[in-house]
Amino acid sequence: MKKLSIALALGVACALPVHAQSPTELFVGINSGIAQTQGVALVLANQALAQKAGVRVLLCSEGGQLAVRDRESPALKPSNKSPKEMLQGLMKAGAKVEVCALFLPNGELKPGDLIEGIGVAKPADVAAYLLQSNVKTLTY
Repeated sequence: MKKLSIALALGVACALPVHAQSPTELFVGINSGIAQTQGVALVLANQALAQKAGVRVLLCSEGGQLAVRDRESPALKPSNKSPKEMLQGLMKAGAKVEVCALFLPNGELKPGDLIEGIGVAKPADVAAYLLQSNVKTLTY
């Protein structure tokens, strides 16, 4: 009976959506196409990651342009890094980055147009993630 209970518990756990994995998680939504607004969102996300929070970024609308391989963004002072460079650094440090499900089809883009490592969000997964009690949100 004990083995059956353990197997059942493991089966249920495997069927559940992916949940927040660190004690504190930060979800950052970036919709703005303004470089300074994108920059402050990414600076805060990098600071949260440096302080051991899990970070997940969702890019949509004009913010989604940061994910497109051949689009550039201007360097910002004082770091002289562009929001796109900040985003790539955040990804290298372990953050999960996705574009919203509406971004590609409405921008006439394909997954291959995105920077390597950026996925397309599944609304149900994002909603489940956001409903976790240890997830804090910022939207820019």
